[in-house]
Amino acid sequence: MATLRQLEYFVTITDEGSFTQAAALLNITQPGLSHQFHALEKEVGGRLLERLPRGLRLTAAGRAMLPSARATLADARRAVTAARRATGVASGELQLATLYSVSCGVLPTALALWRTRHPDVRVTLFEHRHTTELAAAMAAGQADIAIGPPPPGWEGTIRHLGAEEFFLVTHPDDPLAAAPGGTVRLADLAEREWVHFTPDSGLAELLDRACAEAGFQPRVTVRTQQAPFAANFAAAGLGLALVPGNTVAPHFDAALLRPDPALLRPLTAYTRGQPDPITHAFLDLLSEEVPLTPTHLRKRFPARDVGHG
Repeated sequence: MATLRQLEYFVTITDEGSFTQAAALLNITQPGLSHQFHALEKEVGGRLLERLPRGLRLTAAGRAMLPSARATLADARRAVTAARRATGVASGELQLATLYSVSCGVLPTALALWRTRHPDVRVTLFEHRHTTELAAAMAAGQADIAIGPPPPGWEGTIRHLGAEEFFLVTHPDDPLAAAPGGTVRLADLAEREWVHFTPDSGLAELLDRACAEAGFQPRVTVRTQQAPFAANFAAAGLGLALVPGNTVAPHFDAALLRPDPALLRPLTAYTRGQPDPITHAFLDLLSEEVPLTPTHLRKRFPARDVGHG
């Protein structure tokens, strides 16, 4: 049976693209690394890597094995961490995976609170462009917790956090800024230009779907991958942007409007198995103490009080 050490060697060789660089990173001799790798290939009954004049390439067997090898190593690291936590060692590392917009919108508040209570627990963050990419990375064992929209068919633990509300951003002098109650029908914006998102972003899919339901396709002036960048471009007059309210700072110099119908995105925190005490503590913090729609927007748009964990 393959050992964890052999799987670690396989993953490192693949990531580095070189036996020499992998041996240096792992602080072992290259002959020792090669011996263990060949033993792994013998165990699986075939070649995992093909040596090319410049670098290495995974074989079909290697491509099939790599995701499981990564997940096994990640699970082993978490098993050690969980055991240490169970013995009362409140230190180590908490690994989080999330979307770019959640990273810049929800997590700053959450991580600031977390650090005051668990200063010895290091946090590692993995950011993704799309919900499907996030769920796939989590299924492969990338992190302890994933934070994003509910993944279809998830078999692990899911904690529902609430819904984040999306708002329209535009230049302060835009006539839309005078809309009664700060609310604008999406269907009335068919002729407007939009700051859009890159096609591989989940926010692009969300904006396209909202506009399609309102009966039009957005006219694009510029595309970006990050919600704060979209808000900045919109504030500069490049077009309308639709962004999560939690990515907009309290004193941001722009006109902010609520679309009609209101646009909400449910958020969850999910794990592959039962969370250990530290992971459970972070889940509690997210669901009980971190508002998904910030206070300044709940005060400004009180008619629909959404976004609590």
